[in-house]
Amino acid sequence: MFTGIIEEVGKVLSASTAKLVIAAPQVAGGMKPGDSIAINGACLTVTDFDRASFSVDVMPETLRRTNLGLLKSGDGVNLERPMALGGRLGGHLVQGHIDDIGRIVAWEQEEEALLFRFEAPPEVLRYTVPKGFIAVDGISLTITEKDNSSFRVSVVEYTRRNTTLGSRKTGDVVNLEVDIIAKYVTQFTQPQTTGLTAEFLIEHGFTIG
Repeated sequence: MFTGIIEEVGKVLSASTAKLVIAAPQVAGGMKPGDSIAINGACLTVTDFDRASFSVDVMPETLRRTNLGLLKSGDGVNLERPMALGGRLGGHLVQGHIDDIGRIVAWEQEEEALLFRFEAPPEVLRYTVPKGFIAVDGISLTITEKDNSSFRVSVVEYTRRNTTLGSRKTGDVVNLEVDIIAKYVTQFTQPQTTGLTAEFLIEHGFTIG
């Protein structure tokens, strides 16, 4: 489990269809093989490391569902280690399971903040509400407004300077993860089928007929 508060912007040293090697002296310290790490919001497993960098294996499914397949040597990535049990929850509950990708369609300056608008698929937007949370490339952000095809967030200067959002531009692809609480609320409020069904009985070891 993560919080969406980025610890370090790492630098991609090498990227292939099966492996990423990332320079990250801040988060690499104290790592061990098997540790989890969120890279642009996607939870992956550390396979190797030293004091200044680490490696992760990347599955084809992860490349299909995230922007990690677009990474190349020299790119910056947002990094966060898992939340420690009993630690402060500074952002919101982030699982590291990317729901889909989105795209930056517009941005503008508003005093010290940047307003980003992201195009997103319907299956993401159905879980979004103004003032609700969303993780964009692993960054915990608050939605300021939404329409039928996009949502907008306001990004403060600290977030711009300490994440990859400061270097993003229109057209860039980002990873999106909706608030898990929104998923549960939607599930609980949908009409539920009552009574026994044939599928239920078969699934639980009963035979019919």
